[in-house]
Amino acid sequence: MDSLTQAALGGAVGYAVLGNKVGRKAALWGAILGTLPDLDVFLPYEGAVEAFTYHRGFSHSLLVHLLISPIIVWLLIRIHNDTSRFKHRWFWLVFLCLSTHAVLDSFTVYGTQLLWPITEYPFAISNIFIIDPFVTIPLLVGLIMVLLPKIQYISKARANAFGLLVSCIYLGWSLIGKGIIDNNVESVLAKQGIQSQHYMSTPAPFTTLLWRSVMVVENEYYEIYTSVFDAVEDVSVYTYPTSPKLLIPVKSEWGIKRLQWFTKGLYSVRLQDDDIILSDLRMGVECAYAFNFKVAKQTDSGVEVGSFEKFSKQPELSDMQSIWQRIWDPSISLAPTIDQQPYC
Repeated sequence: MDSLTQAALGGAVGYAVLGNKVGRKAALWGAILGTLPDLDVFLPYEGAVEAFTYHRGFSHSLLVHLLISPIIVWLLIRIHNDTSRFKHRWFWLVFLCLSTHAVLDSFTVYGTQLLWPITEYPFAISNIFIIDPFVTIPLLVGLIMVLLPKIQYISKARANAFGLLVSCIYLGWSLIGKGIIDNNVESVLAKQGIQSQHYMSTPAPFTTLLWRSVMVVENEYYEIYTSVFDAVEDVSVYTYPTSPKLLIPVKSEWGIKRLQWFTKGLYSVRLQDDDIILSDLRMGVECAYAFNFKVAKQTDSGVEVGSFEKFSKQPELSDMQSIWQRIWDPSISLAPTIDQQPYC
């Protein structure tokens, strides 16, 4: 999730654990700890693939959080000597602020290594978009109430608890919505005789009312849009080609194998000029994927390993308006226009 949401969640959790003992300090330290795991983005990774696939690694591990929490508690008690009698509460504040960050990240599609170093598997439930105001705003309102002066503790505690409750209910709804969507998509694919090799559904930007699903089958992949209001026959299915055979000459390259593993098979391969591009289909939309890598290059002597340079394509603002319209109107097409397609 975005940093603002994580800070608001950390602040809310911190105040819920220790606000009745240390007041606003609990919320402030909670907000700081709620953003701490994402500092791994500043580590000097060797290359773009490493930065992409090691993010949300050890710093998001629940096991690491468990081990590092006593050290952070020791530091906090050194800063706030008068709160040493609450060291057990401080432990729960630290651990819960760190671990709820990681768990919330695992609700997005990116992938979070919750059990590193036991396994590097990137857990991704993909039931919430990376930015969703219905998660953030209730937490933020409660946190603002907590930080305001001249408000009684009971009012602050209620506002904070209400914000946490609303966000949790919304996250619960997103899991129900995902189940509805997956069931409808499964019905559509069964009617069309399409068998899934690799599949994932994720909410469209800023909403859980419209979902985007991706499925890869051999030399083509499907981008599927489904609103929670759609009947099965309203589901929008778009088909695009992919050329995984382009990777055969360099298939043993670590960077390519790492990307195939991290994307869980949900990637496309295409030739663009002389570059062979591998795109992560999970994040973005057709013609505007967030993570694309130049994994190989076609030369006169054959296919050679590429630079693994990463680049992104941003969707046009008009696409966002179409996404909102598609929630209510299944006739709205979200496929790329003819003008966009040459740039995919």
